[in-house]
Amino acid sequence: MPGARKNFPRLTPPQVLQTLKSFLFVFAALWAALPARACDICAIYDASDAQGQLGHALIGGVAEQYTHFGTLQQDSQHVSSHGEFIDSSVSQVFALYNFNKRFGLQLNLPVIYREWGAMGGSSSNTVKLPMRMRDAGIGDISLVGNYTAYRKFNEKFQFNWSLLGGVKFPTGNSSNLKLSDENLPDGVGGHDLALGSGSYDGIVGSSVFGRWNRWFANASLQYSIRSRGDFGHRYANDLTWSGGPGYYAVLNDNYTLSVQGVVAGETKGKDTFFGVPDEDSAETLVYVGPQVNFTWGNRLNVLLAADLPISRENTGEQVMPDYRIRTAISWKFW
Repeated sequence: MPGARKNFPRLTPPQVLQTLKSFLFVFAALWAALPARACDICAIYDASDAQGQLGHALIGGVAEQYTHFGTLQQDSQHVSSHGEFIDSSVSQVFALYNFNKRFGLQLNLPVIYREWGAMGGSSSNTVKLPMRMRDAGIGDISLVGNYTAYRKFNEKFQFNWSLLGGVKFPTGNSSNLKLSDENLPDGVGGHDLALGSGSYDGIVGSSVFGRWNRWFANASLQYSIRSRGDFGHRYANDLTWSGGPGYYAVLNDNYTLSVQGVVAGETKGKDTFFGVPDEDSAETLVYVGPQVNFTWGNRLNVLLAADLPISRENTGEQVMPDYRIRTAISWKFW
């Protein structure tokens, strides 16, 4: 059953060392192989929420979110474009350590890759098109604590409520914030392309999960509290949320397979430069799509999801998302 404990043997010190070496090897390989956007508005991946693990544990893995931006809008209205686009891949390499049944600490390292350009000419007189540019690197690292406020569990029923809070550090390259709109395709701004913000930001959130027999539902939200970063730029505070009902097609002690319908949203106000609002930066998005989860024992968790926007509102001129794909894999080492 999900959340049921297994009596795995305790690892000896040499086995622990070998496990850590294996994890560091995977970490280094991902770092080298995965190229990396500061924020799509991308929520911090919560491994504790995904695994549903309580008690002493070390969990590691990677979560990927790929988003294609290809719809040009002016104040929430679709307008003709010249092939402007952004392709964004944000891979979050993470490690979670649960100290006890209540509290865990998670480190997230975003690895970001972006391409952008316009393939069919442009209304801009200064940009020479067609063009295709790219950038890659690490993003802003975050350190987040997760606290299980309430849990009730039996064979037919399960309910979890958890809280999270943490800090995002300015480790990503913020130089793209200096890019002038005159040197970028229509609807693409430097704030869309920077790998980091240059600011220390706060993160707070909460999630709930409930199950009755094979049916379940969950919901989560995260709120980012931004401060002024490099070049006088301050990203607006943003809220991300998701949730929906699901069903366990397979549910036993060895593995589970579930399908879920997810509704997700992201909203933020206008960014500012030295206190002056950026008119081309506020947006509110709502996505819907399917999600599939597979677990093996209490060790392995695999997620695959696709999201389509059903509502896209924005201020000014922006390239908006057409779809996104999310995947994640995590492994409990002990």
